[in-house]
Amino acid sequence: MVQNTSSAVMQQRSEAKDSLEDFPTPPWATRALIAAMSRIYGYDPAKMDVAEPACNRGFMVMPLEESFRTVIASDVYDYGSGYPTHDYLLDANPNQVDATFTNPPFRLAEEFIQQGLRASRVYTAMLVRAAFTEGVGRYNRLFRSQPPSDIFQFAERVIMHKGFLRDPEKHYWNPEKKNKDGTEGAWVKPSTATSYCWIVWRAHAQPGTKYHWIAPCRREFTRPGDYPINPDERGQT
Repeated sequence: MVQNTSSAVMQQRSEAKDSLEDFPTPPWATRALIAAMSRIYGYDPAKMDVAEPACNRGFMVMPLEESFRTVIASDVYDYGSGYPTHDYLLDANPNQVDATFTNPPFRLAEEFIQQGLRASRVYTAMLVRAAFTEGVGRYNRLFRSQPPSDIFQFAERVIMHKGFLRDPEKHYWNPEKKNKDGTEGAWVKPSTATSYCWIVWRAHAQPGTKYHWIAPCRREFTRPGDYPINPDERGQT
């Protein structure tokens, strides 16, 4: 049987209803948004306090701490990185911050957005699949009454693999790779068929949603130490 690897199929990235959706965020993707918003809107992150309520192992926290005055990070699950365990969605009166940044579980993204809007004085920024902007139900529940002020679409793919933050410059061993000779397993470079964007709600923004491209910038915003050493990776290419 030939695997259907079309973009339409691959973008589904289906997860069980109780899944933690463990897809760590490459730090460069957060730095790119911070830089874009500072350039376009003149925000000074050093004067702002932010929350990261689905912090996973802290790969988004790291670039936030580089720029913002204070970062309040937590997650509903303890990934062993020392961040407080807390269910953000259970806060009836969430602590007020200047901004909220996170990569929310896809199935709970609308709830995270609503909570972020309640908690954030200046803006709420959510990293989501580009397909999140589609759908009649989501439009009626969210976008029709609360349209975002900005959409920042990555021109370059943001590679996220389940359970691992992979360096795009390194091959990793994929035991499920089907080879032409019928064997399985091969060294491959990280890739994805899923497109991502940042959706931002800014307080007191003018009506209407502005669309921005984030030009290819992964290498520009990658720093030494961003990627952990994974046992199934080898060498740069």
